[in-house]
Order: sequence, then structure tokens, then C-alpha cells
Amino acid sequence: MSAEYVTEPVAKPKRKISVFDFFYKYGTVLMIFVIMIIFSIATPNFLTGENISDILRSISIVTLIALGVTISLTVNGLDLSVGSTAGLATILSASMLVLHRQEIAVAIIVPIIASLLIGLVNAFLVVKVKIPDILATLSMMFIVQGILLTYTKGSAIYTNMPLPSGDRAPGIFIPSFLALGQGHLLGIPVPVIIMLLTVLLVHIVFSYTNFGRFFYVTGGNIEAARLSGVPVNRYRMYAYMFSGLLAGIGGVVLAARIGVGEVNAGSPFLMDAVAATYIGFSVFGAGKPNVFGTLIGSILIGVLLNGLTMLNVPYYMQDIIKGAVLAGALALTYYRSKQTSTAV
Repeated sequence: MSAEYVTEPVAKPKRKISVFDFFYKYGTVLMIFVIMIIFSIATPNFLTGENISDILRSISIVTLIALGVTISLTVNGLDLSVGSTAGLATILSASMLVLHRQEIAVAIIVPIIASLLIGLVNAFLVVKVKIPDILATLSMMFIVQGILLTYTKGSAIYTNMPLPSGDRAPGIFIPSFLALGQGHLLGIPVPVIIMLLTVLLVHIVFSYTNFGRFFYVTGGNIEAARLSGVPVNRYRMYAYMFSGLLAGIGGVVLAARIGVGEVNAGSPFLMDAVAATYIGFSVFGAGKPNVFGTLIGSILIGVLLNGLTMLNVPYYMQDIIKGAVLAGALALTYYRSKQTSTAV
């Protein structure tokens, strides 16, 4: 090689963090603090210990369900049946306690098994039948909702409820079960403890084990993952089963919190769970579904809805605001991914 082609290596200049990058990484956390400051000025009861406890308790169920959505997204899927699955778990818990007079173990295990089966059916439809995940899980959402309406005939399941025979329901929501949703341990609401332990466990599995990383590998490039020896179909199946499992846990906690089995109790959590998950994409610049980001997204939604409720903002306007927050999060995420692909 002639000397004229020999050049000294030039160090690449460090890329400066733009304003967009800063707000993409830290905007969600900053927004939480800004919203809290605004609401604390608007209503003096917002930053009380009791209200903060209420916020954490309210996001516990959303976070559990949103973790299921997060896991489904790691394999490039999306589980839209989580709300109905949570509703199924709520009805089954109530039914085991009130109609069949079972103890707490049965009231937890039966809904969890049913939720896992829903996840398994979703996996079969997506992986084996090859129905697009959104369509498969949307169909399952309607199927589960129809089963619940048929089973309950549209009515709630509650203590001392009248039966078609003219008698009253023989069972009750036992105190040990209600403690899962209404109790405290060392001054901390039990649902919050369940949420934090679940978040920690899922975070450890998906961040520090090969088992968890294979979900991301599968979702990143399924063909490359398959050629690398990753059993991609098995991990896609695991993702939908875990999604159903977490939705079921959320439904059990929901039943314990409200002390009644409502057919539509889980449905409103779908939008909040999806919003929390997508908001979490941008937290600290992760750019992908991640457990910690989902928790931050749930906190943002919980703080926002709690403050709006305290200000007596109508519920239908709250949905508008939630939709706007979700649209903003999606816009940030997809604009960022477009920038990254263009840079590459």
C-alpha cells in the first residue's frame, strides 16, 4: 500500500445529548414530578401520606397486568386479552368463595390456572395457527367476556347474594382473602408489596438471566434467533402464558380489593396497562419493553388519574387525557426508533 493512503486514526467526536434525547430519557420522570407539584398546589390533600398510599394501591393492579403486556411485547407480540383475563380471575375468585365456600388457596389457585390456560390458548392461536397476535388476543378478549356474561348472567357475585333457587349464597369473602387487597403489612398496603415483589422478580429474570434475555432475542429478530438455536416458538408460548399468569394475579388482587366479582371489573385496566407499558419504552432511554419502565408508566398514570379525580374532572375527560398521554408516548417511541434506524 502506498504511503498516501496511510492515515492516522481519528477519534470519533462524542455525540452530544440533544434536548430531544434528554426528554426522551428523563421526560416521564420529570413529568411525574411536575404533575405532582401542580396537583399539590391545586389541592392540599394530594401529597398526604394517605393519598400517596392510595395512589400506590391503585397502580398495583395496573402494574401487575401491564407486566403481562410487557412480556408479550418482548417477543414482538401484544396481548389484548389481559383485561378480560383479569376479569375472569376476579369472577372465579368470587365464585370459589361465595358460591362454593372454598378457602383462600382454592380462591387463588383456580383463577391462576384458568388464566394460564387463557395464555396457552393465545399462544396456540398465535404460534401454531399463526393468527396475528392482535387479532388472536382480541378474539380471546371477546370470548372470555362472553363466557363471563354467560356464567354470571350479567350480575355480580357478592356475599349474601340471592340465588336462582331463592336461597342466599352460602359463602363469603373471607378476611384472609380480603387482606390481599385491603390489608397492610408493616404499614405498607399488601397489594403494593405484591406489586413490588413481582416487579423485582420479573426484572431480575428478564435482565440478568439467559432465560429472560432469550425473550428479547426472539422479539428482536425471530429468524436470527431461530438460526442461533433459540427455540423461538417455545419462548413465544412462554410469553403469552406469563402474560395470562400476571393478569390472573392482578385479577385475584382486584377481587380482594373490591370484595365483589364484577364481570367488567378487568376491562378498564387494558388501556391503562397498554399505556403504562408503552410509556415505559422511553424511561431512561431503554427503547424497548422493560419492567422498570412499565412501573414508572403506571406511576405516571396513577398520579395523573388520582389528581384529576381529586379535582373532580369527569371520568370521560380522564379517558381523553389518558389517550393523549398514550399517543404522546407512542409518538416519542416511534420517532426515536426512526431516528435510530436512519442513523444506522
